[in-house]
Amino acid sequence: MIDDPVLLARAETLVAAYATAGLRLASAESCTGGLVAGLLTAIPGSSSVVERGFVTYSNEAKVEMLGVSADVIETHGAVSKSVARAMAEGALAHSHADIAVSITGIAGPGGGSQTKPVGLVHFGLARRNTATRHIERRYGDLDRAEIRRLAVKEALGLLERFVMPAAGN
Repeated sequence: MIDDPVLLARAETLVAAYATAGLRLASAESCTGGLVAGLLTAIPGSSSVVERGFVTYSNEAKVEMLGVSADVIETHGAVSKSVARAMAEGALAHSHADIAVSITGIAGPGGGSQTKPVGLVHFGLARRNTATRHIERRYGDLDRAEIRRLAVKEALGLLERFVMPAAGN
């Protein structure tokens, strides 16, 4: 994925926009396993923008690294609006970033259920002193790599819309 020229170009533009704005970002990733942070840090100069990335694949990691409530995970499940929002807010609370994006989902091929099928991904976008945003996507029972690629694209879009509102991606 880090060799995808389209995603690299978007990441380069994003890093430049955040650098120009003097903003730093963090990611909190579950099903993407750090792909967003990896893509952004493939760009020279990204160290002035990418403050840190959290790979919180397990529920324990979400609790220990981001401060997500175990009760929230128990009540709503790790793949939920509540957890995506808490992950983004936790990434802000545990970093020096201005904005944080989170991703939690079911990339498959297994692990889905009738209510939470393979391809369900929740995103959070948190910034200081602003209400946390949430987006839910249902990509369908696609190939695992494709679900993860689509999730990375969506996360980039969220980050782009924050710093470049006309991007509309």
